[in-house]
Amino acid sequence: MGYAVVAGAAGRLLFGYDSYGNVCGKKNSPVEGAPLSGQDMTLKTHMFFMNSCNPEIKDMRLGSTTLCVSSCPEEQLSTLEEIQLFADTNGSFLCVYSLNSFNYTQSPNAGSLCPRLPVPPSKSFPLFNRCIPQTPECYSLFASVLINDVDMLHQILRGIMSGRDTILGLCILALALSLAMMFIFRFITTLLVHIIISLVILGLFFVCGVLWWLYYDYTIDLSIELDTERENMKSVLGFAIVSTIITAILLVLIFVLRKQIKLTVELFKVTNKAVSSSPFLLLQPVWTFAILIFFWVLWVAVLLSLGTAGSAQVIEGGRVEFTPLLGIRYLWWYHLIGLIWTSEFILACQQMTIAGVVVSWYFNRNKNDPSDHPILSSLSTLLCYHQGTVVKGSFFIPLVRIPRVILMYIYDTLKDKHSACSRGAFRCCCCCFSYLARHLYHLNQNAYTATAINGTALCTSTKDSLKILSRNSNHFTSVNCFGDFVIFLGKVLVVYFTVFGGLMAFNYNRTLQVWAIPLLLVAFFACLVAHSFLSVFETVLDALFLCFAVDMETNDGSSQKPYFMDQEFSSFVKKINKSNNAGAERDKDSLRNEEGTELRPIVR
Repeated sequence: MGYAVVAGAAGRLLFGYDSYGNVCGKKNSPVEGAPLSGQDMTLKTHMFFMNSCNPEIKDMRLGSTTLCVSSCPEEQLSTLEEIQLFADTNGSFLCVYSLNSFNYTQSPNAGSLCPRLPVPPSKSFPLFNRCIPQTPECYSLFASVLINDVDMLHQILRGIMSGRDTILGLCILALALSLAMMFIFRFITTLLVHIIISLVILGLFFVCGVLWWLYYDYTIDLSIELDTERENMKSVLGFAIVSTIITAILLVLIFVLRKQIKLTVELFKVTNKAVSSSPFLLLQPVWTFAILIFFWVLWVAVLLSLGTAGSAQVIEGGRVEFTPLLGIRYLWWYHLIGLIWTSEFILACQQMTIAGVVVSWYFNRNKNDPSDHPILSSLSTLLCYHQGTVVKGSFFIPLVRIPRVILMYIYDTLKDKHSACSRGAFRCCCCCFSYLARHLYHLNQNAYTATAINGTALCTSTKDSLKILSRNSNHFTSVNCFGDFVIFLGKVLVVYFTVFGGLMAFNYNRTLQVWAIPLLLVAFFACLVAHSFLSVFETVLDALFLCFAVDMETNDGSSQKPYFMDQEFSSFVKKINKSNNAGAERDKDSLRNEEGTELRPIVR
């Protein structure tokens, strides 16, 4: 950040600059060899692109002339007379500085020095004061060229621009569904679990049916001639296939784990009792998400500042270009590592804070008299004693994710040159890294809980938690898995209903936009929000079971060593043991019957 402030160009980033090296909105110093540089642009705070609807591309960059103007044309200007009238009325000159406004209609060079007609209506972007064209076609082409991709992003940005109101509404729907689902888990009962499972099953079948019906409707429509319609048809087919596969997998899992529903409800009641001791735990995702948003915005600002750090060079026509400083790309990779590591550190702080609250509640003999301000106490303990543990734990995630990012980058760069075998190897490696990252996430969560219990370092806590959980896994493995599975079903319910709403909304404009990417964007946001809010229950669940395992290891239930668990948790453990013992007896009876059948003589 310090290097970006010193070597970067925050003024050029925030206010924009013209083709002659002048930063809009400030008085500039002249650049040697550029006669139109060094002008006073104090009153000209907007950056105007002369040919925003017909951009010229040179070396994958926007070659159109940019100017600093006092205001953007909010109505279409079709003739040079209208451009001259706009300059005289608003004092905003849309032609090159060397041409006076009264010569707009008389100069023979006006065609090259003034914007190409017609000039589309534009408005200033709220933050960066760029004159952005308002028509979807001009906006998508203009924005796609700015980020150096004319073909693919042309369609993506058109879809996002055309459906921005729908996308915003769907994001709000995802947030509302996540809050409703968190409220349901807070007061869950057996009936509610059955309702959630039924809604998930009906939703899966319904969304799959709608997707296949939409694909069939596209195939029988003989008027499909536009590229957008063909792309939408391919997208619907892809969504239908993926949805069908997910439906089949989830139905099998629901059928296999269906017998654990009653114990899972008891488990959530115990979990909610822990949450009730500190109800502000449910607000942890809010401030964590706010901190992440702040950090991501700051990270992007630093990245763009590093990207604009360079020296001015004069090219043909007296224009000025800023070339990046030597070695700046290596800082981009360093900055990427910082993004992943710091994001994981913020999430790990939330996990450690929640684990500390659960540990302080569980190992309190008087459950009806909880400690004052448990969240602040857990947070202060984290800041004073366990930051190193969280830093090291969060560092392991980038060690796994960065090789995966590099593999994906190599795969995308060389995808046309790969054989089928090499493509399969790349995908297998990426899947392995993804699985390892997921395993490390749960491993770190258990280590943070062990640290909150014993105050030990990361490696010691990881080793202790693995040993304790391996010795006590028979008590809670199946119930814990089904509890996590029910939480996962809640996330699926939020994502599926949001995606279904997007399908219904975007299908009305199937000929105007490619809505696959906007729908994927909405699905990703819904998944992120649902995970952020419902992961509180998942974290409390895992921390609670590790506390139980430690309690079973160190105490025996006698008067000298009584358990820390309360009566409700104790009855829940007895139900689990009864269920496990009943299953073991059934297995023994089955083996005895099989042995007797095998040894019984045949009587004729």
